[in-house]
Amino acid sequence: MDEIFNRRSIRKFKDQAVEPDKIVRLLRAAMQAPSAGNQQPWEFIVIQDKERLAQVSGTSPYAKPIAGSAVTFVLLANEKELKIPTAWEQDLSAATQNLLLEAVHLGLGGVWFGVATSDAVAENVRKFFELPESIRPFAMVSVGYPDGQKNEFADRYKTDRVHYEKW
Repeated sequence: MDEIFNRRSIRKFKDQAVEPDKIVRLLRAAMQAPSAGNQQPWEFIVIQDKERLAQVSGTSPYAKPIAGSAVTFVLLANEKELKIPTAWEQDLSAATQNLLLEAVHLGLGGVWFGVATSDAVAENVRKFFELPESIRPFAMVSVGYPDGQKNEFADRYKTDRVHYEKW
């Protein structure tokens, strides 16, 4: 699967909309992710409005590229769906990775912005979207047609990181 090897974080996008059918494909890919106990706790906010994207880019000091994206997905966990409460971040990580890989497959680029990794950013996102208490912000993923950057192979394999049978 070339998408695994070619995916890179793309932070600069052309001023070109992502087609609605591709947005649905990205969401479908995210929702095909494995999930602990099949709990599937994910919820998504899809942002395409340029003014709204510019505003969302201010929720994190690292999220400036959101303003130039065609679409940004906010990945959230619904606590009401949690059968295994300690696994929601794993579930949402798998969904995020699926979305990013599908973006490459569709000729798009994407970048993952952590939200759950910072209490301050999570609170900014919570307030910005007026999230109910039962909804936990996890990440934002910006997607669009790459402008100058490419999804291309860079070998990251390190033999010294592989251990067989023991440390």
